[in-house]
Amino acid sequence: MRICVTLAILLATTSAAFAGGGFDIVIPGRAGVPVIINGVDASYAVVEGEWGLGQNWQVQPTVYGGRIIDPVPNVGHYYPSAGHLPGYGRLEIEPPPGRRLPQPAESYHQSWSAQSAPLPAQSDVPVNPPAIIYAPQGDGLLGAPPNVHPRKHRGMP
Repeated sequence: MRICVTLAILLATTSAAFAGGGFDIVIPGRAGVPVIINGVDASYAVVEGEWGLGQNWQVQPTVYGGRIIDPVPNVGHYYPSAGHLPGYGRLEIEPPPGRRLPQPAESYHQSWSAQSAPLPAQSDVPVNPPAIIYAPQGDGLLGAPPNVHPRKHRGMP
């Protein structure tokens, strides 16, 4: 019995190592944006052999069900100097030179402006002046005992 349980655990743990060699179905991350692999639109196709960064070697992936994309789209070119009409776009009709012109449009002018509200008149003296602090008078030792005098500065010898 123990051998069967050990064998079942061994098979279950080692089977994950063989899971990397299968195939992937490519689903685009954003609608309308194709996934291009080597010039093939691989959107909603099966890709085989793509390991990405999982292995230390590069394998050429195989795309099943993809559409080949032309790297340079084949669009028509229009050169006005050739005298041919373009194959697409609007058809412009040149008016005859002597036609009657429509009435000119009336003049139209519009402007915007912005400004701040006017400030009140300034007075020279504020309404609530700050408290006045008087500088100390005399030797600068206000409230010191009468026998204390500041030292005189001695000059350098």
